[in-house]
Amino acid sequence: MSAIGSLVFCTDCGNLLEPSKGIKDSVLKCECCGTENRDTASKAITTSTKASSFPSLLRQKRSAIQTIERSDMKNEAVISVPCPECGRKEVRWSAVQLRSADEGSTIFYTCDCGHKWNTNN
Repeated sequence: MSAIGSLVFCTDCGNLLEPSKGIKDSVLKCECCGTENRDTASKAITTSTKASSFPSLLRQKRSAIQTIERSDMKNEAVISVPCPECGRKEVRWSAVQLRSADEGSTIFYTCDCGHKWNTNN
């Protein structure tokens, strides 16, 4: 038997064996080839760490509520969409993913006249 993490494999055919019960001197039988394998998982050592053990800037920024700064939206471009306020034919726009990843992005439009509006894709 060979073990990789908590997974235990048959030494003869490589089949994944039933989960170990952690009992010393127990035998796991392979359902594929019938080979009996000694359970060595009881010798395995499990460790755990705290998130604070590995500080990360990304982890520090992670939060249930995320704020978007205007500087994050510096991906403006010009598009031929008429402004509903003044009728100008070209306005600046930017796309931001405000909702979950499987939903469309929100498009923000800004006209030179100062009018702003948005649409959800």
